[in-house]
Amino acid sequence: MTAYVFLGPSLPLEDAKRELDVTYLPPVAQGDIIKLVRRKPSVIGIIDGYFEGVPAVWHKEILFAMVKGAHVFGASSMGALRAAELHPFGMEGVGGVFEAFRDGRLDDDDEVAVTHGPAELGYTPLSEAMVNIRRTLSDALAHEVISEPTRARLEELAKMLHYKDRTFANAIDLAREYGVSRDELERFSSWLPGGRIDQKREDALSLLRLLRQRLKAGIAPKTVRYHFEHTTLWERAVREASAPPAA
Repeated sequence: MTAYVFLGPSLPLEDAKRELDVTYLPPVAQGDIIKLVRRKPSVIGIIDGYFEGVPAVWHKEILFAMVKGAHVFGASSMGALRAAELHPFGMEGVGGVFEAFRDGRLDDDDEVAVTHGPAELGYTPLSEAMVNIRRTLSDALAHEVISEPTRARLEELAKMLHYKDRTFANAIDLAREYGVSRDELERFSSWLPGGRIDQKREDALSLLRLLRQRLKAGIAPKTVRYHFEHTTLWERAVREASAPPAA
């Protein structure tokens, strides 16, 4: 059985390899799964993928991979989004982010989007995912670090920020400008280094652990109940994915 996982800023590669020894690929983009299907994968895991500047992975190529017998799993970031959209067709989602999108509690792509460093620096995140901020604020409330009004205001202000500017520091600075209790903000800032929750990391690890269990148990080729339509648009996408890179 062959397994591939698309990974980027949600989890450092060395941490992923400690959980599961498979082939790791860069964040998924449109056409990547079309190309990957030629390797006849048994399992495809999608954690990270591109959102802007590079066309995002197409739903239809995931459906195509499953028609060809691959089991496709998603979590954490782009994987959670596509799994929430395609779970009725057989894509399997893992973790809290997937569940929130599947259940309609979240619906904005920017909830998982971050800006990050280049591949050679391990896709180091340079901003904070909104899903991480929501989870961390909920924990701060549960530990009585902040009150409910402060939690709600910080969440609202963080959501107002563009995802590239979304950090705890920027949200706290905004909260000060809007008159949120300075005592609570100082208490939260002091608690944050040890209290921050990385929901995307947790979900990525959960996906890898599930894949490890499934691969150990053995996986038969995927079967689906839908008909895959070879449209003109699909055939063009296949041709584009097959074209050699521009000189």
